[in-house]
Amino acid sequence: MRSTPRTLFITGLFLCTNGLWAQLSFGGRAIGHDPRHCPLPDAPLTTMPAVDVPALLAEDAARVASGRKGPHRFGLEQAADISTDNGGVWSTHRDLRVWRAQVHCPGALGIGVVFSTYEVPTGARVFLYNANGLVLGGYTAASNPGHEVLGVQPLQGDRITIEYQEPLSVQGQGRLVIGTVIHVYRDAPWEARSAGGRDFGSSGACNVNTICPEGDLWRPEIRSVARILAGGGYCTGTLLNNCNNDSIPYFLTANHCLGSDPATWVFLFNWDSPVCDPTENAPMDQTVSGSTQLVANPGSDMLFLQLNSQPPPEFDVTYSGWDATGTAPDSTVCIHHPAGDIKKITHDNDPATQANIDVGNGPADCWNTANYESGTTEPGSSGSALWNQAHRIIGQLYGGSASCQNNSDDFYGRMDVSYPLIAEWLGDCDTLDLLDPGYTDPVVLHNAAITSIANVATNICNDTLVHPVVTLKNNGLGNLESAIISYGFEGGPVYDTLWSGDLVPGQTANVTLLPIPVINGPQTLTAGTSLPNGVPDGNSADDSFSLDMVINSPGELVTLSLTPDNFGVDITWELTNEQGTLLYSGGPYPNNTTTTVTREFCLGSGCYTFTIADEFGDGICCGEGNGHYEITSAFGPHVESNGQYGFGETRIFCLEGVGMPETTLGTLSVYPNPASGTLNVVLPAASRDGATWLLHDLSGRLLGTGIMAQGITNATLDMGRFADGSYLLQVRTGNERLMRTVVVRH
Repeated sequence: MRSTPRTLFITGLFLCTNGLWAQLSFGGRAIGHDPRHCPLPDAPLTTMPAVDVPALLAEDAARVASGRKGPHRFGLEQAADISTDNGGVWSTHRDLRVWRAQVHCPGALGIGVVFSTYEVPTGARVFLYNANGLVLGGYTAASNPGHEVLGVQPLQGDRITIEYQEPLSVQGQGRLVIGTVIHVYRDAPWEARSAGGRDFGSSGACNVNTICPEGDLWRPEIRSVARILAGGGYCTGTLLNNCNNDSIPYFLTANHCLGSDPATWVFLFNWDSPVCDPTENAPMDQTVSGSTQLVANPGSDMLFLQLNSQPPPEFDVTYSGWDATGTAPDSTVCIHHPAGDIKKITHDNDPATQANIDVGNGPADCWNTANYESGTTEPGSSGSALWNQAHRIIGQLYGGSASCQNNSDDFYGRMDVSYPLIAEWLGDCDTLDLLDPGYTDPVVLHNAAITSIANVATNICNDTLVHPVVTLKNNGLGNLESAIISYGFEGGPVYDTLWSGDLVPGQTANVTLLPIPVINGPQTLTAGTSLPNGVPDGNSADDSFSLDMVINSPGELVTLSLTPDNFGVDITWELTNEQGTLLYSGGPYPNNTTTTVTREFCLGSGCYTFTIADEFGDGICCGEGNGHYEITSAFGPHVESNGQYGFGETRIFCLEGVGMPETTLGTLSVYPNPASGTLNVVLPAASRDGATWLLHDLSGRLLGTGIMAQGITNATLDMGRFADGSYLLQVRTGNERLMRTVVVRH
């Protein structure tokens, strides 16, 4: 059996990322993590119970299938009791007392902790670190001011160390209790995700990044939205303005996101892709820890909080307005983090109607959206606000059946039903506009930026031209009416075009550029701007954007056929070229489905590395199903595996040619091979239609071509002018092809 008994119930999860995403922390150095210090005593180890990952994944799948937009879960919360009183080890280092303890979660992708008691006096600090060099902290009393609990994001790996430093001047005044340990079992945020071309999360491909033109009219509202790390996983919520316009951090989300104490939740602001397409990651360091629950109302699925800390000026947040009149909207917008992914925006251009509905979280008075024209919602979007056409919030997401396959029937708890319960905090005004405290850094008058390159694949096959579409953004204070856009492949020609239009500050436009010829091999396409409104750009730092790609023209179609075992969630793979560039990747896959997965690749001449991994270490055959995989092309099989590879295997295969299928009429003869000068080429038989020969290098670049007339079976090539190395010779006869690898050696 690969599963183990599960003895603890599920209540919640607090998950952020690695050390690149810090909650409010205040520097310092973890002594036990720094090898330059004198060795400290070994920290005692607490090993948590193993978890039944297949059972958890099955529960997650059933929750999604039910249509509930609940939190997106990715870890299991386990009860613990590890404290500075009863666990760990104390030692003294200079003027500090140091307490350290280790936690081990067998098989975990990462570990997080919740301090049920967090009493940290002035000068004391708390750190968490793993064996890979990642450190969180130092956390101080100011990390969660006025409160005695703290949730901390997980670190990668199955073992972490907690370190508490207490100055001798406040000896005995601090106390820590780890009451919860979070075992991360899937969707670890530090893992790259590129399945289907989407990164930094697992939301559906139909979702729209907020930086796209669909978000142009909603820039202020976008800055009010945060991702929540709460009981069971991810939800979404929004800062609300109040009638005094005084920036008190009131926060609206869904009641059904409850499952753990909001005092331990972590709120991430401004996690927005900087480009429209493809999705790019962004800094994840703008977080606030902890909140106070003010009102929870199942009847409108509303949860009203006050964050423990006001987001600092550098976060540049806004506080959204709202409408509590109950007036039906003409159109609506939702801004959210589906599946905990980077922030998205969804539009419904139709009126919403009132409905009392129960989608598994209890009956609630809701707005029913009709039909999303762009984007959708998913688990993790729960609690996200619904704005009307006047840019005022009228509700928050309760649930529904919307997805990338179904763009209708979502339900949002109504603000007019919730308002009487929260009016004592928000104030006596039925409608209110957004508050922008005005923290935005100063910008210059003329500043044009390129924020994305679209309509260009990262793997180009058998195309001779690319047709770029770039996103031009006005980052200046004045309207942008013209700019020069320059673009091209690095090392190749540069092409210029003059754009003209009228963009207000913060607005974007998609600009279709003239097509340009491809250059074979790994390439970088760069686009940049200059001379906004005919004057020098006031901020050159945001002028250009680059997109890496691999171009194979001509290219060969290669097919991966992969039959998983019963635990597809264990399986991941990637395909790289000779330069180590990632070309394709896939997995994980659903459990308990052994349907063959087929992926097609377009590859040029050269060698490729296919790497497959199994998280559990039992391959895909034969204990839990008879899995296997093959990589084939018109030339036959390149890789065949019976799936018995434990934690994984790496296979290398090469393509000597591209284009049409190889002939079965015979073998092409070339001599001498290697050649230093003349190369003789002999056909197995004369072609009645004649033949054409082509010589390529292994990057696919055409070096020479010639004709072998009808009845002729041989040709002579001068190879002496080429550098030492391997070349591909093709002879095309009608609809068939003969090919050989030719080596030049002087």
